[in-house]
Amino acid sequence: MKIYTKTGDTGETALFGGKRLPKSDIRIEAYGTVDELNSYVGLIRDNVADDNVRNLLKKIQDRLFTIGSHLATETGESPYVPKIKDEDITALEQAMDDMDSHLPQLRNFILPGGHTTVSFCHITRCVCRRAERRVVALHTDTPVAPELIRYLNRLSDYLFVLARKLSQDLDAEEVVWEGKV
Repeated sequence: MKIYTKTGDTGETALFGGKRLPKSDIRIEAYGTVDELNSYVGLIRDNVADDNVRNLLKKIQDRLFTIGSHLATETGESPYVPKIKDEDITALEQAMDDMDSHLPQLRNFILPGGHTTVSFCHITRCVCRRAERRVVALHTDTPVAPELIRYLNRLSDYLFVLARKLSQDLDAEEVVWEGKV
């Protein structure tokens, strides 16, 4: 099977089900940004040694594929794709609570950086926020399952807490934003 189909050469692509849309359509932008997010999560996973974190990141990648699949379906839902469930969101919250219990209390904004892996987390968090904005924009025109938006919102929080935890684990400096120089 060839990977190239040439069907997108005119600037259109097909959703699951066959409907064709311009590649600039907000639906395509939304699931394309989720795909980009998934790639960045993989980059973090490749740079983290902790097996528990790596396993959760792999589950997150699976959930992002699920979200992308729903977004790539004209109706927004497919009987062939699993749903994002409350338990998926709860898993992120529990992971954040666990990491937070080992971190100093956050009293200031944190500047991204300190270690390459921490920076990857912050970049991924920003891409996650963009994906969330694209999905919310789609939702203004076409209903999107609310749990997809909730998952992306919670995931960006998780990525922030993960960046803080990795800073601690890697003995990297967490630089506080001063507000003035």
